[in-house]
Formats: sequence, structure tokens, C-alpha cells
Amino acid sequence: MSRKNSLAYEVPSNQTHLKVVNNKLKIRLDDLKTIQPLTENQKRFFEYYKNTSIIMVHGVAGSGKTYIALYKALEEVLEKNNSYKQIVIVRSAVPSREIGHLPGDEKEKTEVYQQPYEEICEDLFSRVDAFSRLQEQGSVKFMITSFVRGITLDDSIIIVDECQNMTDMEINSIVTRVGNRSKIIFCGDFRQTDLYKKHDMSGLKKFMIIADMMPSVKTIEFQVEDIVRSSLVKEYIIARMNYEENYVH
Repeated sequence: MSRKNSLAYEVPSNQTHLKVVNNKLKIRLDDLKTIQPLTENQKRFFEYYKNTSIIMVHGVAGSGKTYIALYKALEEVLEKNNSYKQIVIVRSAVPSREIGHLPGDEKEKTEVYQQPYEEICEDLFSRVDAFSRLQEQGSVKFMITSFVRGITLDDSIIIVDECQNMTDMEINSIVTRVGNRSKIIFCGDFRQTDLYKKHDMSGLKKFMIIADMMPSVKTIEFQVEDIVRSSLVKEYIIARMNYEENYVH
């Protein structure tokens, strides 16, 4: 199911304004839809975002975690004279920890993991090519954890998505890449991990304990009442949680 459906309330915008740069249509802040939070935890994220350099957004599926994180990051990075040069979206290659065996170059290997962000940007800008345009103009960069070592991310808004699918060392590698004047947002839910091998377990629970020891970290726990994707998803999540509480030992 697409993440973009009913994850936040859209305030109808005026006619889209496009600026031609080097014979291409450059995406600007004017093109971004105005989104308002739907739940108290979404509102809390909006409040934390501006003045917090590291935010943990954890909780149930369908609560709009990635959607609102990318929206606020786009809102800031597209603003003139902002202090950030780019958004960097990082996620793990699941089920394979290494993607070197896949055909193609780095761009071709990672394209399959970009689809959720392409859909979000298509919704936010009402353009099917929005994500690729943002990449071309240097506003957004997408990375797989396999390629983060050895780099430093200065002046960046870093979104670490689906972090329940990252090992402890992957999360460690990302956090230690954060440079000066950057902020980082973690989105995930340890109940949704795709990792099952003992030697390849999710590092999210450990990181959340570590994050609690860091005074600068703000953590928001999204609950069932924050599910906004659809009533069916909400009903299913509630039933699944009840099953796990009563039948799984």
C-alpha cells in the first residue's frame, strides 16, 4: 500500500510556480504542498523538528513517520538561505546486507529501494518526476548503508528510514558519518523488522537504549491512535497486537 494515502492533511495550494534553470524545471519551495499534522504525535514532531538535531520517530505502521519527516526536510532544504545543502535518505538493502552481486552500478542497484520516496515526492509536488528532479538539482540524495563508510555528511538533513532493518554496526556507521551543522531523523518500528538470522539481528532496540542516554535526542513513540493510512490498517494493527499479546509466548 502506498505511503502517500491520507498520511497528512493537504492545504490546497495555488497554481504551481516553476522556474526554468538550464532548460530544466527546477523544483522550488513554492511547489511543495502545505501539510498539517493529523495527530498529536505528528504535531509533536513538527514542534521538535526545527530546534532538534537528532529525532527518533518510532512506532506502528501507517502513522506517517517517513512522510512527515521527508516533508519537513524538503520544506527546510528548499527554503532560500537555509543552512542545509541537501537531504540524505539512508536505508538498508533488505533482504541482502550486501548488494554488490546485483547487476548495474550504484545508482541502478539502489533504485528499487527509492520507490517509497518517489511516491511521497510525487504526492507532495503533484509531479511524477519530483524525486528525480530533486536528485538532479542536488536537493536530495539516496544512499544504501553499503555505501556510507568513509564519508562525512556536513550541512545535511539525514533521514534514516526503516532503521529496524539495520544491524547495530549499520546504525553505528551512519551515526558516525554525521558531520557539522547536520541533523538526523530515525524512522522505524522494531516490530516490523525483516531480519531473522541471529547474526544479523536489528540494532534498533540497542540504539534506542543508547539514544535515551543522549540528552540531545528527542524520541516520539507513535501509537495505534496515530495510524492515519486507513481504517483497515488500523484495525489490522490492533488485532495483530492483541494476537501477539495473548497468543505468542
